[in-house]
Amino acid sequence: MSACAPRAEGSALPSAEARISAYDWRALASDLDAYGCAVLPALLSQAECRDVAALYGEESPFRSRVHMARHGFGKGEYRYFAYPLPDLVQGLRTALYPRFADIANAWNGRMNVGQRYPRDHASYLEACHRAGQSKPTPLLLQYGPGDFNCLHQDVYGEFVFPLQAATLLSAPGADFLGGEFVLTEQRPRMQSRAEVVPLDQGDAVVFAVHHRPVRGSKGDYRVNLRHGVSRVRAGMRHTLGIIFHDAA
Repeated sequence: MSACAPRAEGSALPSAEARISAYDWRALASDLDAYGCAVLPALLSQAECRDVAALYGEESPFRSRVHMARHGFGKGEYRYFAYPLPDLVQGLRTALYPRFADIANAWNGRMNVGQRYPRDHASYLEACHRAGQSKPTPLLLQYGPGDFNCLHQDVYGEFVFPLQAATLLSAPGADFLGGEFVLTEQRPRMQSRAEVVPLDQGDAVVFAVHHRPVRGSKGDYRVNLRHGVSRVRAGMRHTLGIIFHDAA
């Protein structure tokens, strides 16, 4: 369940648009249709992963910090970036959005949802801001031993873009143990289905925020999805989350 792209080496790192264009988006769209998620291998280099994770200890890049246990979200913490976003985060958010907008528009058509999304992210953010959703939502998550993230949906207001991405910044087996990305799908009149997505350092998982269409014998129907992270058994796990709608 992945679409290959070349791994960047040394200082010759590709621009966000170049690296996004290198993936097989037909295959990614097929995985999203089939499973509700897809993997972008090696979206970030090891050096980029280290640089982004190192931001967690700084103050200036962020607007707020959330301790999950205080709100019943799990254990661990995360920090929302402030505007202006770091260049790498901004570049990925801008470059990924048009690809996701095409998939989101196709999904809404299949689910008989009237909303359609513009292909440039700035136009979509303008609509979010007019609706009072102006706080940036890209975030950096940090998990230590025993930490986990309960199953949830990242919905912050009226405007909810149907897809988001999470990039693993730490190395499984070296930096941490456990901490698997988990997606559950609640199907009408059926038991829920779980999907565990193995990731390497620098890989991104793209997944449905709350709903997606599924093809049935009588046409398309809508399923409800939630995502989370299983318990980290040892070490430290960092993740970069890119959400495309802003928050109220």
